[in-house]
Amino acid sequence: MAARSQLLKTRNIGIIAHIDAGKTTVTERILYYSGKIHRIGEVHDGTATMDWMIQEQQRGITITSAVTSLPWGEHQIQLIDTPGHVDFTIEVERSLRVLDGAVVVFCAVGGVEPQSETVWHQADKYHVPRLAFVNKLDRAGADFSAVVDQMRDKLAAVPLPLQLPIFHGDRLEGVVDLVEGRALVWKDEDLGAEVVAEPVPDAMAAEVRHHRERLVEILADHDDAIAERFLEGAAVGAGELRAAIRRATLNLQLVPVFCGAALRNKGIQPLLDGVCAYLPSPLDMPPIRGHVPETGEPAERHPDPAEPLCAYVFKVMMEEGRRMCFVRVYSGRLQVGQAAYNATQKQAERVARIFQLHSNKRARLDEAEAGHIVAVMGFKFAGTGDTLCDEAHPILLERIDAYEPVISMAVEPRRNADLEKLQVMLRKFADEDPTFHAHDDPDTGQTIISGMGELHLEIVTDRLRTEYGLEVNVGKPQVVYRETVSTAAEGAAVFEHEIAGRDHYAAVTLRVEPLARGRGNQFSSQVSHDSIPGFVYEAIETGVREAAFGGVLMGYPVADVATTLLALEQREGQTSDIAFKACTMKAFALGVQAAGPVLMEPIMNAEVLVPEEFLGGVVGDLSARRGKVQKITPRKNLAVVDAQVPLSGMFGYSRAVRTLSQGRATFSMQFSHFEVTAGPVA
Repeated sequence: MAARSQLLKTRNIGIIAHIDAGKTTVTERILYYSGKIHRIGEVHDGTATMDWMIQEQQRGITITSAVTSLPWGEHQIQLIDTPGHVDFTIEVERSLRVLDGAVVVFCAVGGVEPQSETVWHQADKYHVPRLAFVNKLDRAGADFSAVVDQMRDKLAAVPLPLQLPIFHGDRLEGVVDLVEGRALVWKDEDLGAEVVAEPVPDAMAAEVRHHRERLVEILADHDDAIAERFLEGAAVGAGELRAAIRRATLNLQLVPVFCGAALRNKGIQPLLDGVCAYLPSPLDMPPIRGHVPETGEPAERHPDPAEPLCAYVFKVMMEEGRRMCFVRVYSGRLQVGQAAYNATQKQAERVARIFQLHSNKRARLDEAEAGHIVAVMGFKFAGTGDTLCDEAHPILLERIDAYEPVISMAVEPRRNADLEKLQVMLRKFADEDPTFHAHDDPDTGQTIISGMGELHLEIVTDRLRTEYGLEVNVGKPQVVYRETVSTAAEGAAVFEHEIAGRDHYAAVTLRVEPLARGRGNQFSSQVSHDSIPGFVYEAIETGVREAAFGGVLMGYPVADVATTLLALEQREGQTSDIAFKACTMKAFALGVQAAGPVLMEPIMNAEVLVPEEFLGGVVGDLSARRGKVQKITPRKNLAVVDAQVPLSGMFGYSRAVRTLSQGRATFSMQFSHFEVTAGPVA
């Protein structure tokens, strides 16, 4: 019973947002007001608690998600502060995979920005209930109502404002709590630690009355109890409203909206109250579902320490060659010295140490149970997305989707003696980050690293230098292109060789044809399965898949191609998987060569916020980079330019756009799709 009571008071939440919306500043105030820290650090000073990496402190951005645990009243909040830059979106993905709720921070000036949409849709994907916090209301151009409207228009959400900002001239004084019908005011002299409740200012009385009626109307559309009271014309009390808001939030029907200015120490305590009041405990979430590894039968686990163990590795950090795994425990218990079965890797693991995390600091625990988020050391095989369970009651949970890299560069150590050390470090980074790849180019002998953007790879090379004292030379970033076909064609090949004293023979005819962009590669057969031995069919399918790793133009992966097996020929005593795989790879290459192979390049969605006086120069520069402007939206004294631009044209753009706008424009971009390369570039 004690465990259940503890779970009811537990909140596992993430702070997610577009870069520079103020996530880490919000988190720093949460830590301060909860008593977790006793001095407020600032992002711009490089002293924020959750930005512990040197690179985060130098750049003033969050690069890796950081975990902490803090008290608020009777509740215990386990919190993950995530990055907002698109290059590190995998950190948001794997955090949301294990969280029960999220606080989405929006900039009151920038509103719903591109990465805001990305993280919102990631939360949709994992059915995570959310609160919204409109931050930076102290800045010129801030507009609370506009952000709420953008949430409705851009995110297809149903925002439910629970607060209104109180301004004295241009100065944010506090907020009106629409549920309680009172004003909350912060005093600057105590760093916002004391919240003073006051009557609603007379000048805002009519506005507050209108917004509270609107709040009840919106709730009545989603809650029968409130609808009944609304139709009767009866007054709705604060307790009834809070219960209805919680029900609608947990059902993903509404998004409660709070507001404030974290840097000015205003708005955080009511947000924490909202987290406890409206976001789910582990007991409010449906049971975690997976399947039994051997049989494929559905399986589920409830958040109960008495059930068999089910835990999920959502992140890995390598420390001195050892794995520190970030783990969400869904059911059962993890204890020091205990054996756990890794159902993904089909390996037994042993728990050496368990830690409760506070950024990069740790406190040892003897055990962790259902609902906890902890770090575990001692695992030898565990990787991101692995399931840990009781071997007698196995369960396998769905893995985390990884993102394909879009940019590559060559790296080499400045001293030949450091080559082996470089390869060890790159393997370590790849173990930590599923979106980072490293390989040796067989043609040039160069070491190639690939990632999600220029900043991603810049951070990797910087970490090699600062953390490991490894100086490297880097080549110019290279775009990771794709190859595809422009028409249908056939390819036929024969394989006839003697290998190890035995004759091997195979003949294969394939047809390749283009698919719509983004469809991936598909394989099918017109030859009856009954006439093909299983190992032959498998060898042909493997041959097609491996042949698609390198195209015929420049060796880039082949994408969006449908391959059909038209015919094959076998000889008795000479049929082998080696022959059919090699023959298939040759037939595929011949088919692609005959089907008009073309190169595809990654296209990025770019959003530029630029003062109107610099708009012409920015649009002209985007056109010179082969960009296509989709729309230009006025926003007060700014213009928002939405464009699609080839990634190859965006190298060094941050420097260029600052020059064009005297440092006043900002931009963000994220991958959109691959498109056939045309013109001089092709």
